[in-house]
Amino acid sequence: MAIPIAILDCDLLLHGRGHKTLDRFDLDSVSNDFLLTNFGFPRDFILYLVELLKETLSRRTLRSRAISPEVQVLAALGFYTSGSFQTSMGDIIGISQASMSRCVTNVTKALVEKAPQFITFNRDFTFQEFQRVAGFPGVLGVLDCVQVAIKAPNSEASSYVNKKGFHSVACQLVCNARGLLLSAETWPGGLRDTKILQRSALHKQLQDNKEGWLLGDGRYPLKKWLMTPLESPGTDAELRYNLAHMMTREIADRTFRAIQTRFRCLDGIKGNLQYSPERSSSILLACCVLHNASLHSGLDAWTLERTEPLEQPKGPEQKLEDRDGEAEELRKKIVLEHFS
Repeated sequence: MAIPIAILDCDLLLHGRGHKTLDRFDLDSVSNDFLLTNFGFPRDFILYLVELLKETLSRRTLRSRAISPEVQVLAALGFYTSGSFQTSMGDIIGISQASMSRCVTNVTKALVEKAPQFITFNRDFTFQEFQRVAGFPGVLGVLDCVQVAIKAPNSEASSYVNKKGFHSVACQLVCNARGLLLSAETWPGGLRDTKILQRSALHKQLQDNKEGWLLGDGRYPLKKWLMTPLESPGTDAELRYNLAHMMTREIADRTFRAIQTRFRCLDGIKGNLQYSPERSSSILLACCVLHNASLHSGLDAWTLERTEPLEQPKGPEQKLEDRDGEAEELRKKIVLEHFS
C-alpha cells in the first residue's frame, strides 16, 4: 500500500524518530473532549481555523516540508495552549519537536496577518452593554497594560526589564463588555504604561473622539476620552463612581486572565517565552487573534477564566500643571448626573 508522502513529516524519514504518519491523525476520529484537552478548542473551531489559514499555510510549506495545514494548526494550538514543545504533543499528531517549532512559526505569522480583520476598534456597539455592568455611562472600552515574561534578549535587554524586575513584552489592550479585544499593541516591557499609551496608535485614534471614553486605572492620566478613578473620593456619589469604575474596568483584567488560562504559553507557569522580543510579541498577538476569533465563533470569553485577586494599581504620577481641566470638569459632571 502506497503511503502519501505529501503528508509525511520529513524529519521522520531522515532521522527515523517513531513511525507515525500524519494521515493517521484524523480530527473526526477523536472526541471534542480529547481536542479540548490537548488543543484547547472544539472540532468546529479547529476546522474553521484550518479553512481560514489554509491558503497561507499551504503557500508557506510549498518549498519546504509538506506538513498539511490541519497538522500545522494542531501543532500551533498544542503549543499555545500547553506552552510546551514536549515530544508527547508531537507524538499525538506524528511530528518531531523541530517540526512543531516550524509549524508554530508558520501559524503565528499567518494569525498575525489576520490581526486587522479580527482586532478592530469599531463603533458597532451600544453604551448600554457597559452600563448594564455597573451603571457607568458612555464607555467605549476598558484599557489595561499587561506583561508577558520572556527570556533576556541578546540586545537592549534593559529596555525589556519591567517595574517588577523581570524581562517582558508589554501588551496594551482595550476590550468591550463581552471581552472582545478592540485593540492590542505590544511594546518593550520596560516602558511605563503612560509612555506606551502616549506612543500608541490608540492614542492617535482617540485624540479627536467626541463621544464616550475609555476607562483606565490610576496609572493613567485623566483625559476627556479616558476616565480614571478619583484619587480621594469624599462623597457618597464619588465613592459610587469609583466602585462602578472598578467593577466595569475589571472586565479587562478578567479578559486577560482568561486569555492566559487558555493560552498557557503566556502565563509563565511553564517558564518564560524562550524567544526574541519580536517573536514573543507575535505569539502574544496571535493568541489575541485566536481569542477574538473564538468569540466571533460563539465561544465564551471567560469559559476558562481563573480567579485571582486584582492587583491594586498605584496612583498616577501626574504633575499639577499636566492636569486636564476640561477632563476634570467632565468627570465631575459624570459623578453629578449619574452617581448622585
